[in-house]
Amino acid sequence: MSPLRCLLVALGVALAFPACAFDERDPFGFRRDTYTSDDDESGKKEWAESEVPLPPYPEAQNLYSFYVSATASSRFFVDTQNLDIGKDGVVRYSLMIVSPSGVKNVSYEGIRCETREKRTYALGRPNGEWSQARGAIWTKIRNETTNRQHAALFLDFFCPDGIIAGKVEDVRKALQKEGEPFESSK
Repeated sequence: MSPLRCLLVALGVALAFPACAFDERDPFGFRRDTYTSDDDESGKKEWAESEVPLPPYPEAQNLYSFYVSATASSRFFVDTQNLDIGKDGVVRYSLMIVSPSGVKNVSYEGIRCETREKRTYALGRPNGEWSQARGAIWTKIRNETTNRQHAALFLDFFCPDGIIAGKVEDVRKALQKEGEPFESSK
């Protein structure tokens, strides 16, 4: 068979079976068409987020580190006492990032396992109070080398295998088992 004829046959097969030829996957390898929050013919209800009250500000004894990547120079901690798995399918948590120079950034965030998205609800102030995040929207979690903390939480703790963790206590124990307390990591 001539090279031109082979190319035409291959093109014809690809056009005849477009779903097989183009398997759309998200950054974690899940098919994009396997999750949705929109109404469809099967009677699924449209997703609605629960009201989100702000938790108490994180206390040092409740912060446990978690591994992000070999290239991460900052240290990352989750407040194990303020973890919440909402009825809306969102895992909410307080996150502290400590830079190599000791600067601390604190935020209250949520991860939605169903859609692989994250959202920041509030930012911590130096005086130990929360400030509501402005214009906070849901954004896709990317599993990239830089700023990988959300992907690490999604993959390793909150949404293993793309499914929301079962119990807060299980997530808390996993974080405490893997990490070390904030006070001892100084």
